[in-house]
Formats: sequence, structure tokens, C-alpha cells
Amino acid sequence: MQNDQPHDLGRKGEEAAVTMLAGKGYDIIERNYRYKRTEIDIIAMDGSTLCFIEVKTRSSTAKGHPLDAVEKHKKREIIRTARAYLALHYGNRDVPDCRFDVIGILWETVPDITHIEDAFWA
Repeated sequence: MQNDQPHDLGRKGEEAAVTMLAGKGYDIIERNYRYKRTEIDIIAMDGSTLCFIEVKTRSSTAKGHPLDAVEKHKKREIIRTARAYLALHYGNRDVPDCRFDVIGILWETVPDITHIEDAFWA
């Protein structure tokens, strides 16, 4: 994986994350949901809980673990985008329980996937 472009590596990481989530019984609702200039990588249902999931993939830890890339600013953007999603798709209807998950993938030769449920709160 060392020679892949960052965008290609990110796409492969998201595919691996979707496969892993589906294997855990998640129902994938949307991928790459955009609001203004921000994107939520995966929106999925885990039972009755709506999950907004950020995926970060790196080929090495030279710049830190992928989970470290979801910092304060990125969290605020994800929360804003999740609120827009809820307003558009639920409006005045009851909103399901929601949570924010982060998936970090270190892909040196094979993907090493770490899934943090309820990684941060709005």
C-alpha cells in the first residue's frame, strides 16, 4: 500500500470499513454524505442507533496513528454536517439515538482496523 496516492488509500480504507461494519451487522445508509464543504464518510444504523462514522486511513505511523487525525476542528465539522443530515432527513419527526464513531485504519501491508464507537459527542 505504500505507493498508493492518499485519495486511493482513503477510498480503499472506506471500502474496508464498510465491509467490517457490514460484518458486524451495521446497515449502511449513505456513504460520502456532503454538506457544504464537509463530508461524513459513512452513515449507518447499528440496531436502532444512527451512526455518523469518520474513517481515517494511513500507510504508516510516520505522521501519527490515523485516529489522531480526527481533531477538534474535524469533529465540529462532522457534528455540523450530522445536524444538517438530521434536519433534512428527519425534520420534525422523532430523531433516533445518534452517535459519532471513528475508524482508524493503518494499512502497511494488510489493514489493521480500529473502530471506536461513541468516539466523541455533540
